[in-house]
Amino acid sequence: MKKTFVLVVLFILPLVAYLFFASGVNNFGKLPILTEGVLDIPENIDKVTFDNKITVLGFLGNNVELKKGNAFNLNQKIYKPFYEFNDFQLVMIMPIGTEAKVEELRAELGNLVDIKNWKFVFIEDEEIRSVFNSLKTNLSLDENLGTHYVFIIDKKKNLRGRTDDEEEATKYGFKATSVAELNNKMEDDVKIILAEYRMALKKNNAERKN
Repeated sequence: MKKTFVLVVLFILPLVAYLFFASGVNNFGKLPILTEGVLDIPENIDKVTFDNKITVLGFLGNNVELKKGNAFNLNQKIYKPFYEFNDFQLVMIMPIGTEAKVEELRAELGNLVDIKNWKFVFIEDEEIRSVFNSLKTNLSLDENLGTHYVFIIDKKKNLRGRTDDEEEATKYGFKATSVAELNNKMEDDVKIILAEYRMALKKNNAERKN
């Protein structure tokens, strides 16, 4: 009995895991591009850019306290599983003047996980609107330049999402207030786009060797 259990753990479970991820990528294919050429983040002190990064993008707005729960949901459900990928980052675009509030939030997030790939970028109000509008979604920023939705941006600065969502048809963003949505939809989509790039990298490496 013990030998059977050991064999299952050593051989069967890895195979099941492989088939799970492989079938996920094959069933969904590449995560659809909804908007090409999203405006890159304006020049900033930390040199944060969308270029060559898989980015989860959000806008907390001026009232950081009101959307702090969103940050914690994202931290636990999206950031934690993926932050060790070098090409993954979670970026919050913030209005200038929110630096002190963000430092408090950053400290709280840092108590839970290494926040090396949590990025907060402070830019002018009009620049925030320009970046958001370049996403070309059916959503909008509130009066405080914030939104409960977060977005997936690929390495070529394209907005990725769903074109066959059962509830919204075209799904541009994911509601960070909903743990269920982050768990059941966004986490899967981040897995798909990471797998897409990993497969492309392996293919390129194989072609170079040949």
